Amino acid sequence: MRIERARGTRDFLPREMRKRRIMEARMREIAERWGYEEISTPTFELAELFTLKSGDAILKEMYEFEDKGGRHLALRPELTAPVIRMYVNELKMASKPTKVYYIGNCFRYEEPQKARYREFWQFGAEIIGSDSPEAQAEIIALAHAILQSVGITAEVHVGHVGLLRERLRAAKVEEERINTVMRLIDKGEREELIHFMNEIGVEHHVVDELLRLIDVQGEDALQAAQADNLIASASPAFKELEMLLELLTYYNVAYTLNLGIARGLDYYTGMVFEIYEVDGSLGAQNQICGGGSYRLAALFGGDDVPSTGFAFGFDRLAEIFRLDEHAMPRGDVVVVPVRERDQDNREVVKEAIQVASTLREFVRTQVDVMNRSLSAQLSYANAIRASFAVLVGKNELKEGKVTVRDLTTGMQERMSLEDCVGRIRATLR
Repeated sequence: MRIERARGTRDFLPREMRKRRIMEARMREIAERWGYEEISTPTFELAELFTLKSGDAILKEMYEFEDKGGRHLALRPELTAPVIRMYVNELKMASKPTKVYYIGNCFRYEEPQKARYREFWQFGAEIIGSDSPEAQAEIIALAHAILQSVGITAEVHVGHVGLLRERLRAAKVEEERINTVMRLIDKGEREELIHFMNEIGVEHHVVDELLRLIDVQGEDALQAAQADNLIASASPAFKELEMLLELLTYYNVAYTLNLGIARGLDYYTGMVFEIYEVDGSLGAQNQICGGGSYRLAALFGGDDVPSTGFAFGFDRLAEIFRLDEHAMPRGDVVVVPVRERDQDNREVVKEAIQVASTLREFVRTQVDVMNRSLSAQLSYANAIRASFAVLVGKNELKEGKVTVRDLTTGMQERMSLEDCVGRIRATLR
C-alpha cells in the first residue's frame, strides 16, 4: 500500500532543497552582518502561549493536542510568541537591545492554497528592548536588504497603528472595541467596519475621519492628513512616524505610506509594515513579509519590554526566487575506480576510497558505490555537473599517481595526489 503525504505538506527534492538552502544562506549572512544572532525554539509549546495573546479562537487554526502527561500542547503556528517566551525565560538579563534572527517550520490547520501550506517556514528577526524610530527603521531596512540578497523586487508599505488608536481613544471607544476595529481594518472589511462603529455608537464624523485616515497613502499624504486635521500636530504617533520615514530615506529604502495597515493583532503598538512582491507570481496573495513594533513580554510574565520585528513567509519567497542552475559553477569531484573485468580490483577500490577521503578534507567528493564501468561513472559525473573526475586504476597504482580529468574542458593529466589536491583547490575555491 502506498502511503501519501499528509495534506498541506510537501516533499522537497534535491533541486528544491538546493534552492532553499542557497536562499537561507544568503538571508542568514545578511542578518549576521547586521549584528543579529541566531536562535531556535521548540517545534511545540504549551498551547497557552498562543491563546494568551490571540484568544481561544486560534485553537481552531492550530494543531493542538494533549500529551501523555495531560499537558495541553500545540505545534507552533508562528515564531514571535516563542521568541519572546524564550527572551522572558532565558535572555531578560542580556544587554539591550537583544538582536536575534530565526528560521523554522510552523503549522496551521487551514485550507491549503497557492504558496500557503499547513506546514510552512518563517524567517524573522527581532530587536528586543527598543521600539524607537531608529529600531523601526533598522528592522525595515534589514528586511529590504534581505530581499535584495535573494534578488526579489518588492514594495514596502509602512503604517502606524498608534495614529488609528489615538483617533479612536479620543472618541472614547473602549479598548476591546478598538481591537475589533483594528482587526476589521486589517481584513479590509470596510462595510463591516462602518456597521460595527455605527452599532457601538461612534459618531458619524468620527467614522468618516477614520475612513479618510486609513485611506492615507503616498509621499506627501502624512502632511496632507495633518493639514486636514485628521492627525493632531502634537500626536506622539505622528512625530514617531515622521522620524521613521526620514530615517528610511537615510537607508535608501523606498516605501509607500499606507495608514490602512493595521496588522490585526492586539499587541502591535506603533509602526507596522508589510512587503509585497510586484511581479505577480503569487497572484492576489502577494504579501511576503509583515512586522512592526509590539509589546508581548509582560503578557508572558516578563517586564513590559518594547520590541520591533518582522517575519518573512519563506515558502512564498521560494516560490518567486529564481536560481539559474546552468549559471552555477560545477562543484563536485568524482573519484573513479577503474575496475578491470575478471580481476581482483580490491587494491584499486582501496586506493580510490583513500583518495576520496583526502579530497573530502577540502571539497565535496563522491566515489562510485555501484560497481559501474568507467564510461558509466564518467556519464554520472557529467550528469551531476561535477568539475573533475579523478581516475584510479592499475596503471595509476604502479606510478603512485592519479589521472585528473577536467570535465569542463575534457583535458586530463596524470599527477601526484598532492598536485591533484592543489589543482582542484585552486580551481574550486
